[in-house]
Formats: sequence, C-alpha cells, structure tokens
Amino acid sequence: MKKKVLVTGSEGFIGSHLVEGLLRKKYNVTALVLYNSFSDIGWLKNIKKNKKLKIVFGDLTSFDLIKNISRNCEKIFHLGAQISIPYSYKSPDAFLNNNVKGTINILQAAKINKVKKVIVTSTSEVYGSAIYTPMDENHPMNAQSPYSASKISADKFSESFALSFDLPVIIARPFNNYGPRQSTRAIIPTIIRQLLSNSKINLGNINTSRDFVFVEDTVDAIIRLSNSKYKNAEVFNICSGRSIKVSEIVKLISKMLKKKSEIVIESKRRRPKKSEVNLLLGSNKKIKNKIKWKPKTNFKAGLEKTIKWFQKENNIKLYPTTDYNL
Repeated sequence: MKKKVLVTGSEGFIGSHLVEGLLRKKYNVTALVLYNSFSDIGWLKNIKKNKKLKIVFGDLTSFDLIKNISRNCEKIFHLGAQISIPYSYKSPDAFLNNNVKGTINILQAAKINKVKKVIVTSTSEVYGSAIYTPMDENHPMNAQSPYSASKISADKFSESFALSFDLPVIIARPFNNYGPRQSTRAIIPTIIRQLLSNSKINLGNINTSRDFVFVEDTVDAIIRLSNSKYKNAEVFNICSGRSIKVSEIVKLISKMLKKKSEIVIESKRRRPKKSEVNLLLGSNKKIKNKIKWKPKTNFKAGLEKTIKWFQKENNIKLYPTTDYNL
C-alpha cells in the first residue's frame, strides 16, 4: 500500500497534473490548496472524486498547518509558490513570504516529522540569462527579478537543511513548462488564446528564447526523482536541451491554427531591460544519466495537445479575456 504524500501548490498548473499522476500510481495524496472564501480548488476540480485524494485549504506561511498536514507523510512535493515575474516587481514581499518563508516551513515540518523525501521545485529563472549553453546544474545563479531572488533563496535554504540536518531533499529545476490548463500569463497559452479570438497578438519581447517541456513529462521527472536514491539537495534540471524563440512559436501556432497573425509589441508586457532573461537552454545530461529520464513529447506534438485542449468550448470559457494580467 502506498503511503501518504503531500503536494503543495496542488491546485495550480503543474501541481494539478502532478496530483493526477500520483493518483494514477495509487498514492494517498494530501493536496494543499491556498485558502479562499469560495472553496475554489482550482484545477483539482478536473479530477474525478477519488478516495485517495484529501484536499486541505490553508497557507504555506502557517507553520502549524504545514506541520500538521505533513505528519505521517512519506514524501512532500513542494510546488506552492508565487510565480508571476511581473507581479514580483510590484510586490516582492509576497514572494519573500510565500517562496522563502513557505519553503522554510516545509523544510522545518519535514525535519520534525521525519519525512523520507522532500522534492523542492525550483525554476530555470534562478540561472538568469545564459552565460554558457547548455546550462547545466553548475551554471551560476543570477537574480534578475525578485521572483528569481526568492527561488534562489528557497533553493539555498533547502541546501542548508540537507547539509545541517541531513534532511533528504532533492531540488527539481524545471525549465519552461507548457500544456493544458496553463495560465495565459505564460507565453504559449497567451498566443493560443489571442489567436483563437483574433489575428492580432499582443506580446512583449519576441526575441527571447526558451527551453520548453510538456507538463506530463515534467510530472514524470518529478515522480521519478522522488523515487530515486538521491538527496543532499542534489539539483536536477528538467529540460529538453533545445531552445526556441518566441517569434518562432507564434509562427508555429499560427500555422497549426491556419490563421494569419500580426504581432503587436506592448511595452507593459516587457520586463525591465536588465531583468530580461534572453536565453534559457538547459542541459538534461545529468537527469538522463542518473535516473534515465528524457522528455517523451516533442515540442510540436505538445503544442498540438495544448491547442486541442484550448479549442474545446468548456475550456476556452475558463479564459474569458485576452487582456494582460499579472
């Protein structure tokens, strides 16, 4: 019988896909959802009722709650975080509280409750713009946004708990994810959503390049890492090893939708010049060698799956506007 696991950020894009993946593998999942007065469980509402799923409302910044719900857990999958880079310019305190203090609470609770494995989800944004490519796990970290700074800090606290208290931690470092259910704050959903409505696409910097992984492949990597022998805050990139410019993504999606597109550059969608990460191109050599993982879904196939999901009427209704939001 599978033991209990805790997933934070469970109602979000990657988190909800991870919960689905864990349930398919018969884990007993406690899913932490950010408390709200509407009892909104986010993307978990897409999951059919399952006796192995327990949903708990709360907040990462509440240590007592985290300690209580992680009791008797075999593993913690920590995905809960503030993730909007534009919002981090407006409210860096929110990123300090959620991403740093929230992670410390997870680590403290895991230490007290003797959790056997903690997977802390990092981000390729900690690297900043590539100094060399492909970017491996030893690439220098560069805090080019308050969001990035908060995630670097969370990673370093994870490392400190591994070294100071022998807490079994792995740092999973996904590059850019995409797939069904992603917020239109992300580049691929915003292109799809706007093209489904009209031919004009409002974007920021179209010359940046990113390394994309389909969300189901990311989930597979995270679960495999949780079952591996590695700990000591070992870092693993989750990436494809290929990079593509935003302008090329527009062309690809336009072709798939058989629509002409006109790009309109909006200054409000641009990052501050020194904060812009121009190139992310990761090395997945380590994760391939250590746990035999590699992405199964090529970029075009992943785009087709994502577009098909957005084209369904019940799904597109969940994205009522093409307006820019943080």
